[in-house]
Amino acid sequence: MLCCARNDPLHLDLETEDWPEGGWESLAARAGSASAQVAPELANPRLSVSVLFTNDEAVRALNCEWRGKDKPTNVLSFPMFERADLIALDPDGPPELLGDIALALETCAREAAEKGVPLADHAAHLIVHGLLHLAGHDHETGDDHAALMEALEIKALAIMGLADPYGDQD
Repeated sequence: MLCCARNDPLHLDLETEDWPEGGWESLAARAGSASAQVAPELANPRLSVSVLFTNDEAVRALNCEWRGKDKPTNVLSFPMFERADLIALDPDGPPELLGDIALALETCAREAAEKGVPLADHAAHLIVHGLLHLAGHDHETGDDHAALMEALEIKALAIMGLADPYGDQD
């Protein structure tokens, strides 16, 4: 288990069990910081998130067990807070687990190749996406929610110096 610095606005505990060597810890810390800048509820110093960089098989099993979908997906998020409770969380107190995020290597790598972007850039987008889900944002609850979440993702990625992942869609 690898941990990002505690002085980050959002503490991330990482496990990179099946991913290639790389700067995943630094990337996740940058994504956490950028996400906290666009979604201030994530900047609560009490919060931590578990981020698992794993493979399609493990994500497929999680997706099947928790969502009833027997297939891998790029990222899964498992929130521990309702949005209203997260927003009301006092910054003073014991540490709290905001939730878990899992990324599937093969799916992420295939999508990155299809988009013509580096795997790290796509992984950053998916970490931001997962963190926003943990903050209570949900693109599946309507067009307005989807537009808000997409705008937050674009803004967070811009803070990281990354391109708009939705800019070239047809």
